[in-house]
Order: sequence, then C-alpha cells, then structure tokens
Amino acid sequence: MDLELLRERARIIRRVRAFFDERQYLEVDTPLLSPDLIPESCLEVFETGRIPPEGSKTRQAEPLWLIPSPEIWMKKLIADHRQSLYQICKCFRNGESTGRFHSPEFTMLEYYTMGANYLDSLALTEEFFSSLLGDSAETGPVSLRPPFLRITMEEAFARWAGFDLYTAAANGSMEAEARRLGLDPPPGLDTASLYDLIFIHAVEPNLPKDKPTALIDYPAFVPCLAQKNNGGKTVERWELYVRGIELANCYSEETDAEEVRCFFENESAEKEKSALVKHRVDQDYWKNFLPRSNTVGFPKGKSSGFPPCSGVAMGLDRLIMVLTGRSSIDGVLPFPMA
Repeated sequence: MDLELLRERARIIRRVRAFFDERQYLEVDTPLLSPDLIPESCLEVFETGRIPPEGSKTRQAEPLWLIPSPEIWMKKLIADHRQSLYQICKCFRNGESTGRFHSPEFTMLEYYTMGANYLDSLALTEEFFSSLLGDSAETGPVSLRPPFLRITMEEAFARWAGFDLYTAAANGSMEAEARRLGLDPPPGLDTASLYDLIFIHAVEPNLPKDKPTALIDYPAFVPCLAQKNNGGKTVERWELYVRGIELANCYSEETDAEEVRCFFENESAEKEKSALVKHRVDQDYWKNFLPRSNTVGFPKGKSSGFPPCSGVAMGLDRLIMVLTGRSSIDGVLPFPMA
C-alpha cells in the first residue's frame, strides 16, 4: 500500500470515530482472544491457546479463540451499562477465501444504539454515509449517496428469483424452485440452506449496483439474534449492499433471555455437528439478558433485563475500499494475506 492510501485510510478511520464521538457513543476496546464464542453455524473460527507460565502445576495450553465479532463482549457491556457503544477492532474468520472481498483477518466497525430499532439504525447509517462523504454527499457518486434503496427480502425473491419466498417455505417447494433456477442442491438441505443457496446465486448478483441498497425483513426461519415481526414471519434485520458488495448487517437486537438461551442451544448443536474448528460456548450467556434487581429502569416482571437496542456490524476494509474507489480490499490492507 502506498503512503497516500495509508493516509487516506487513517483519515477515514478518524472520521468514523468523530461521527460516533460527536453523538456521545462510548468507544470500547474489548478482547480479541475469548474463552468462548457465540455459536454461529455459518462461521469457522481460529483456535489458539494460552500456555501457563513456567512453574505451574501443568503447562497444558488453555484453549482460546480469536473473535469473529466483538458482539460477545459488547453485549455484556450493554447489559451492565445501557450505553450506546462503538468499536473498531480486528476480527478473524477461518475457512474463507482471500481476495476481492474477504480476508481471514479484517477490521470491523460495530455500533449499538440504545432505544433504537433496525430502521433507526438504517437512518443513522445513512447519516453516517453523508458524514463520510462530506461536501460530496450531494454531488458524489450516486452508488454511495443516501438515501438507500429499501427492498424487503420477500420483494427481492419475487423480483430476481421469480417466486414467493414464504409460500415456497411453507409448502416445501424451495428445492423445486432452486432446480427451476438451474441450481443443483444436494439432497437433504433444509429450508434455510435452500434459501441461502438461491439467495447467493439468483438474488445477490442482481442487486442494484448504482445505489446503496438495504435488504430488509429477513425470513425468521434463518436463525439469528434479532427481534421477530410480521407475526413471527420475519425478523428485524437488514444488510447493506454498496456497488453489489455486502457491507453491513443490522438487527433490532433480541432482548428476551429465553430466546437467547434457545438460540445458543440450537446453534451449539449445529456447530457441534458441522464445525471444522469447534469452540467452547458459554451456556450461561443468556443470563446477561435477565432482569437485574440492582439496576434502575428495567421493567419489573419482564423476561429481559437487556435494553432495547439495535446493532450494526460493518466491514471497515470494504467501506474504505468503496470510498476510495478500489475494486478489492487487498488494495486497502497495509499487508494483505496471500
């Protein structure tokens, strides 16, 4: 990376910090090494170990894992302090290709807004983009300028895959739809996996590239820690695509302790079956979402002590890539991984 691009990367990161500092978000700095992780069956992780110091009873390494996201730590801080937070940190995901849009080690921007839902976060992210674009917010490339296009996942499947997503999920015809589209799904895929296959091959490549596009209201049959809406049919989630590149993921965060417990239990079982690198899961993590008798402001009699909030996870390298007009994140990483 040349010196001028290093300076531009630093300038963008300063503007990111300034945006959230001006809005009274607290910047935090949480561990990259964790004794346990949130189970996500779609992700592979990196394992390492801490060797006890010389003279210890045993020198057997204690397993630790590099975080794929700071979420596991930031939510603990939110449960304790009910504070809007942001963080810029390194994250690590194993088993992914290197190249245009991926790197096993990458920089994440994650921000949580108290008292907000996913649509509030979408408006905040539009404001964030305007701030980064500065004087060019009105005249800069249309492909970066707010307001974002908003397309529901149901509309996206109807437009680019040619069928009604929820009808196909309900009547079991998702596999037939995949074959109609020329895909060849292996036998035994569940509804969520078939949805993902069709989305990747038929929907995502056709998303608009001339305007930032937020895909909103994801199907509830794809498990995630987001609030349900539309009678339980969808979850309050969006993903942002810029020039056809996935840039950010957002939820109205799940606050119900029992829902979090069930997610951990179900995803842990899937992870145990499929993960190439297994990791420890804190089976008591859901207790962070229980009411706290010593905390002012939590409604009595509710199943959650976790405040209503919305979180956004954004790939900062990809953001820098689109802001600087590069076609690959390798071009904005000081030391890209081969």
